[in-house]
Amino acid sequence: MTRITMGQYYPTNSIIHRTDPRVKWIAAIAHITVLLMINNFIGYGIAALYVAVLVALSKVPVRLFFRGLRSVMFMLAFAVIINLFLAPGEVILFQFAFISITLEGILLAAQMGARLVLLITGTSILTLTSSPIQLTDGLESLLRPLKYIKVPVHDIAMMMTITLRFIPTLANELEKIMKAQKARGADFDTGGPIKRAKSLIPILVPLFVSAFKRAEELATAMEARCYRGDMGRTKMKIMKMTPADVVSVGVIIVVSALIILSRQFQ
Repeated sequence: MTRITMGQYYPTNSIIHRTDPRVKWIAAIAHITVLLMINNFIGYGIAALYVAVLVALSKVPVRLFFRGLRSVMFMLAFAVIINLFLAPGEVILFQFAFISITLEGILLAAQMGARLVLLITGTSILTLTSSPIQLTDGLESLLRPLKYIKVPVHDIAMMMTITLRFIPTLANELEKIMKAQKARGADFDTGGPIKRAKSLIPILVPLFVSAFKRAEELATAMEARCYRGDMGRTKMKIMKMTPADVVSVGVIIVVSALIILSRQFQ
């Protein structure tokens, strides 16, 4: 659980850290969108090069990104295996009973694995290089036009940021509960699926209790500080787009366009 990097912030002085949070939100949204549109390895190559450059510029240790990938390794392996054995195809490489491996299945599994790796790594850059306050202010600024149709933009941005922030907190809490239960003789690794599912009850109950307790404490702390949403609220730091931010937006557009155009080379 401590391998989860989503929601964690790594403070350092890099060009990615200094980039306007609105630009980073746009980059993350564009990254997720174009990844869903890629249909060949040329597009994945462009996306991989783009993500590698961002990782290098962020000055965040590469081990943090690998730690985030290890935390979802089971989901990654499951997605690859499902596509490998169940994807239909004409070129059959191996077949045993109802199980068959085709060339098309291997290509699809490789693409699915690359998509998940790039998705997790790309979105991790957003949270590792932006503090929760920056994420809230950036998202609220992007959604500000929705205020004209009575959408609670500030509340939505605050809830999303709190959710991201509490992912590593709840992960640490879950690990503490598991260690405490194991110290009392609990066994989570043996038995069939039903037994393992039942063994999770002593973990999930205190985890939910702890989550609700933390939520109540957070609400009490915000009320004690007279928090009333965005009513009469001012900004300590006013976000301003710099020439470097404009160049960054241009790079995002160019990379997204290249990935979309690469669909023609299928």
